[in-house]
Amino acid sequence: MDRFTPPAPTVSASPLSLTAADGYLLAAHHWQPEGVPRAVVVINPATAVKAAYYHRYARFLAENGFAVLTYDYRGIGASRQGSLRRWCHVSKLDWGRYDCETALAWARQTYPDLPLHLVAHSIGGLLLGLAPSGAAVQRAFTVGSQYAYWPDYGPGKPLMWLRWHVLMPLLTAVLGYFPARRLGWHEDLPAGAAYEWAFRPASLEKSYRRHVRGGADPLAHFDGFRGEMLAVSITDDPFGTPAAIRRLLVYYRGARRHHVHLSPAAAGVEAIGHFAWFHERFRPTLWQDSLAWLQDGSLTRAPRETLVPETGAGA
Repeated sequence: MDRFTPPAPTVSASPLSLTAADGYLLAAHHWQPEGVPRAVVVINPATAVKAAYYHRYARFLAENGFAVLTYDYRGIGASRQGSLRRWCHVSKLDWGRYDCETALAWARQTYPDLPLHLVAHSIGGLLLGLAPSGAAVQRAFTVGSQYAYWPDYGPGKPLMWLRWHVLMPLLTAVLGYFPARRLGWHEDLPAGAAYEWAFRPASLEKSYRRHVRGGADPLAHFDGFRGEMLAVSITDDPFGTPAAIRRLLVYYRGARRHHVHLSPAAAGVEAIGHFAWFHERFRPTLWQDSLAWLQDGSLTRAPRETLVPETGAGA
């Protein structure tokens, strides 16, 4: 007797344009599930990675009852507006305080009665703390999200240092932007974002406060996030080492933060690295971990460490 496989739930994906507070237009997609969504999820990409890379995962979440917003940061993918030399000043601080903020605000306004969650890859986990609306996020799920300070790099550190802290700033100085696409390293980067990474100091305080003179503290919103965070790192990820993950987690002082560190073998594969977690082959394994967390805060793997909210944080 043949086994009946029910059809996948119907999901609609609609392109839209979001307008940031400074007028910059961001390209996005709205993923809608069948029926009434259980919650809305915003997906923050990694540095120089198109939102389209996460579309299969966004569809997976929508098939499981979530409304989802994917979007490209300014200067990246479909949000790139002409030559990046015009946008040389764009930094990752802008991706947080403007772009991530715009995406979270859209989700709150579009679904005011639903819980708001965030899924973030790499730098996307840091941007949550730069967005004022991050305070509205109830659960965050991050993959390889770290501060990316070079001494924390894992295997291949010397080559990584040469690539990102010598070659990247040199090419950026010559061309006015970093030509990552021509090198086969994802999307091109605006000069500001490239330099911010290449010359990043040991702390967020030194990195971001120098960008704002006499204005609001760009780190003020980290304490506002008082939800829960599940941070996943992979043993063969040279960027998201335990030290790098923790360097970022300590800034979310008002939140309960679980850090799960897993090996590729735990997912039945030989390698995952920094990017493969979002490949569809992990739908029946790793993606289920995120689904359990987003649905009801369930941990399917034992944390390496859990950081509890600090007294007075987020007040």
